Amino acid sequence: MSARQLPGHPQFSYRGTELFVEDLPVAELARSHGTPLFVYSKSAMLDALAAYRRGFAGRKSKICYAMKANSSLGVLQVFAQSGCGFDIVSGGELERVLAVGAQGEDIIFSGVGKTRTEMRRALDVGIGCFNVESEAELEVLNQVAAQAGKIAPVSIRVNPDVDPKTHPYISTGLKG
Repeated sequence: MSARQLPGHPQFSYRGTELFVEDLPVAELARSHGTPLFVYSKSAMLDALAAYRRGFAGRKSKICYAMKANSSLGVLQVFAQSGCGFDIVSGGELERVLAVGAQGEDIIFSGVGKTRTEMRRALDVGIGCFNVESEAELEVLNQVAAQAGKIAPVSIRVNPDVDPKTHPYISTGLKG
């Protein structure tokens, strides 16, 4: 019986009327693990990562997986074991990526509302970079780093005052 792949998703196919992910029947996974069930293809994740790496070949780069995309420990572990960094926005996300083996220097801490405790923990694990969102945040981070006897690695988010002509609730390039 020939397999029919889903367009754009070669890891998913129908064999007759049965859906498979890689070589596993989805119905069998549902019976074994119950439903609802989220199923991810490790090979699809690694194929996507390989495509990014090809795109950056010959250039100094670090590919960082955005935790907001999917914080499943299994997914995070695939990317950690493949040498990816991580883009996080909270102390909880920091602990999750550390739990799967990420190194501090491979983590970028983005997002507004970082607490002093989160900043200190990130400094203690040797965070790769803080994406600083405001002057006030930079001042707090500087205080926390000084108290810890460390220098915080930072990048500064700049507002270019450019209108992207999108919905005002998702527009991020205009002066506020």
